[in-house]
Amino acid sequence: MNEQLREVADEIVRASIQAVLPDKAVARALKDFSGRGGKTVLVAAGKAAWQMAHAAVDSLGRVDDGIVITKYDHVAGDIPGVRCCEAGHPVPDENSFAATGKALELVRSLTEEDTVLFLLSGGGSALFEQPLVSGEELQDITRQLLACGADIVEMNTIRKRLSAVKGGRFAKECAPASVFAIVLSDILGDPLDMIASGPACPDSSTCRDALAVVKKYGLKLSDRVMELLNEETPKSLDNVTTKITGSVRELCAAAGAKCRELGYEPVLLTDRLSCEAREAGSFLGSILRTQAGNGIHNTAWIAGGECVVHLTGKGLGGRNQELALAAAPAIAGLRNAAVFSVGSDGTDGPTDAAGGYADGDTLKALADKGLAVSDVLQDNDAYHALKKAGGLIMTGPTGTNVNDVAIALLGEG
Repeated sequence: MNEQLREVADEIVRASIQAVLPDKAVARALKDFSGRGGKTVLVAAGKAAWQMAHAAVDSLGRVDDGIVITKYDHVAGDIPGVRCCEAGHPVPDENSFAATGKALELVRSLTEEDTVLFLLSGGGSALFEQPLVSGEELQDITRQLLACGADIVEMNTIRKRLSAVKGGRFAKECAPASVFAIVLSDILGDPLDMIASGPACPDSSTCRDALAVVKKYGLKLSDRVMELLNEETPKSLDNVTTKITGSVRELCAAAGAKCRELGYEPVLLTDRLSCEAREAGSFLGSILRTQAGNGIHNTAWIAGGECVVHLTGKGLGGRNQELALAAAPAIAGLRNAAVFSVGSDGTDGPTDAAGGYADGDTLKALADKGLAVSDVLQDNDAYHALKKAGGLIMTGPTGTNVNDVAIALLGEG
């Protein structure tokens, strides 16, 4: 491994994530917040829920009641006046359902003088859930969608119709109280009705859209689910004000600024990357191979977004790890070339890694251990392969969630 290049990669990762932490962003959004004179009840859901709630209470001084619903191991301490709950992600579990039930209890007795401060971040689709079908059936549908490679918009189009809180239904439950929503976007283009399946936003997707997803992937669904998919969601809400704070564009900009500071000219390829992870990795690796042959150096190509993984094996990994590993064959033997990719939330797939790193030495390092990249990708086992090659990027939970950033780095030849 090129230790110097790995240090550069780690510096870029740290600076990028630091720039999109929600503390300042939430405080900025709250400058426009004013209650109606009654209670202020806080409901925070998503991977960044604890961090957002902590920032909100710190900024406001206090709330009258509240609940945080976040991923396991993402609660970093007590928040005055707020109950903190951890639950399942990416597949909802009984703790998701129980915590969401408590949130509904908090808001159902509110009056028109009260305000719900609703803090939403990525991961809320699984964490903030009150299903209209059994938990077991919802978990099965979620697993089907993950396994077939459905993107986040397609997944949410289905899930919001099977939920008592998604697709604008949570805001309906809050009425007559007003809802002030602060949203940390994790979906390309910031479509409010799709971020965490839009609990406080009118739903733009239709029954026809949902049925098209079922047909596209051949989902196996019960008659009850098909009935729900044919019931329309709320198309208008009059009690909600929404502020979007944070996005993948800011993540890419921060990465570019750090690259330039470290002597690499940044080139933004896209902030809407949404293809198969291994294809993205191969493409970024190919860019480095071509540009190195052209004599280009000290350049960083940046791609933000969120790739998908099609499950073909039973290994362990995530989209960012697969992306990095897939770049290894294209850059094999190149000096000062690396591809690395991270999830801004600090957890890539069902692993404790934020993402992965590969450089010109990675392919040989794996071959020396009897591993072929093609076999590893076929088994979706990028985590164990990168661990053996020293290519895991570990940050721990970051408290934010604004998609992923992948960088192809080319230093001096």
